[in-house]
Amino acid sequence: MTQSGWLKAAATAIALFLPSMSAAQGVAGDYLAARQAGMTGDFEQAARYFDRALMFDPENLEFMDRGALSYLSLGNVERAAVLGNRILESGQSSQVAQMAVMAERLGKDDYAGAIDMIAQNRGVGPLVDGLITAWSQLGQGDMSAALVAFEKVGETQGLEPFAVYHKALALASVGDYEGAEKIFATDMAGGLQFTRRAVIARLSILSQLERNQEALDFLDQSFNAQMDPELRSVKAALEAGETLPFNVVRSAKDGLAESFFSLAEALAQDASDDFTLLYARIAEHLRSDHFEAALMTAELLERLGQYELAVDAYRDVERDDPAFHAAELGRAGALRAAGRTDAAVEVLESLAETHGDLPVVQSTLADLKRSLNEYDDAIEAYTKAIDLFDEPERSQWFLFYARGISNERSGNWEAAEADFRTALDLNPDQPQVLNYLGYSLVEKQTKLDEALDMIERAVAAEPGSGYIVDSLGWVLFKLGRYEEAVEHLERAAELMPIDPVVNDHLGDSYWAVGRRTEAQFMWRRALSFVDYENVSEDADADRIRRKLEVGLDQLLEEEGADPLNMVTDDKN
Repeated sequence: MTQSGWLKAAATAIALFLPSMSAAQGVAGDYLAARQAGMTGDFEQAARYFDRALMFDPENLEFMDRGALSYLSLGNVERAAVLGNRILESGQSSQVAQMAVMAERLGKDDYAGAIDMIAQNRGVGPLVDGLITAWSQLGQGDMSAALVAFEKVGETQGLEPFAVYHKALALASVGDYEGAEKIFATDMAGGLQFTRRAVIARLSILSQLERNQEALDFLDQSFNAQMDPELRSVKAALEAGETLPFNVVRSAKDGLAESFFSLAEALAQDASDDFTLLYARIAEHLRSDHFEAALMTAELLERLGQYELAVDAYRDVERDDPAFHAAELGRAGALRAAGRTDAAVEVLESLAETHGDLPVVQSTLADLKRSLNEYDDAIEAYTKAIDLFDEPERSQWFLFYARGISNERSGNWEAAEADFRTALDLNPDQPQVLNYLGYSLVEKQTKLDEALDMIERAVAAEPGSGYIVDSLGWVLFKLGRYEEAVEHLERAAELMPIDPVVNDHLGDSYWAVGRRTEAQFMWRRALSFVDYENVSEDADADRIRRKLEVGLDQLLEEEGADPLNMVTDDKN
């Protein structure tokens, strides 16, 4: 072969090799990107990259499985089921694939197909397959078979509460309210009968049986005074003698949605958030107006750090839904966590216009305004929240405490002190209030003995709180008890080593006992932390620098403050 012929052949071989090498690099890159996105809970990116990886390697079962998981986590059951069916058609088994395909069949009322999957050992799992079978048989119109299936679920250890609860819902869904109430009246349903949805279900059942007074008694027993708008509406209807509709479960598909939601609630106690999310997503898929499933989905996404997805999930709750205010509060929190503070403020201000009669709405807006140092707005919102109560009660201590902080920060100490003392009247041993009021009195050089007593009580309640231990050291410093102050301020610095105020206070106490080299070290250390994130905003950098230049005693003289009763010999 001539040199030119060899070169031509080599070029041809390289040209043939390049596409496969590019494909290998592409699939590897997309796979790695998808895996990384999946590990961080970024389901949108994971789904996109697994789709791209499947373009290079369309028969790769792992890519299909992980892609199905990503889409199911996003609530896209249709796309997850496409991938799931391909996995099952290959003869392989996969819990994610089976969940996706099962959810799709149930969503299409394919109850025979769902039962067939379980018969072929391709169900979701022992925890839910029995309930799926029972509700699917009801969906096919066979109530007798459904009741037998519920009984069979109850034979499995630990599942009896689920079985009897869903049996009661099934009976009520076909109008057998007496049979349903007979179950609820026993302890067979365990703790499930006291969940919010179970309480509403039983209230509706009792009302259908014309037993509104019993329903009211059960409502008061279950929630006392802590009622959201829906529960208040239910109570008003019962008091007016109206008959509540039973709509917790209106059909077999609703019952299936309730099954997945019930299990999601149970899994939330022990299982990982990403696994629990799958059950919540399927519950939403089967019943689009299941607002509690939507709220659970959003909360799980928040805990997974997927704030934008959480924002979208909160939006799934309609404006006329009784849980709209809860969804909007959640959306504001997710927006804030995503760094979109202005949008969070906008959501809460809008909610205050439509649901301003709810204390939680006003207090949440106030908390956000306070965090933004918009103290006048915060005071206004806290006041509205307080005024919505007929009379002060223990649970309101935080509202007075938070308004007191806002008043103190805005320069109205008289109003602040009144709020703090009201908070203590409502909750006398609350350590946060004791500490804040005690520390403020120390800073104002007034009522120091009372301040010391408050802070000592706060430390006794929370000995591991660096802020509170610092306050104790500081009041002792202000009382001239410098040696005692050092002991507590050293402990505070151990508990909060990067807080500039704590380090500054320890520097002052070292100076007061003559340990001047250590004092200068602590002041320099305090300065080094002034610009750190999540540290106290009360550090005065210019004042610390002046202490480093002339010492604390000279600074106090310049400020016209009382001199220290100093120990003169330098122990360094």
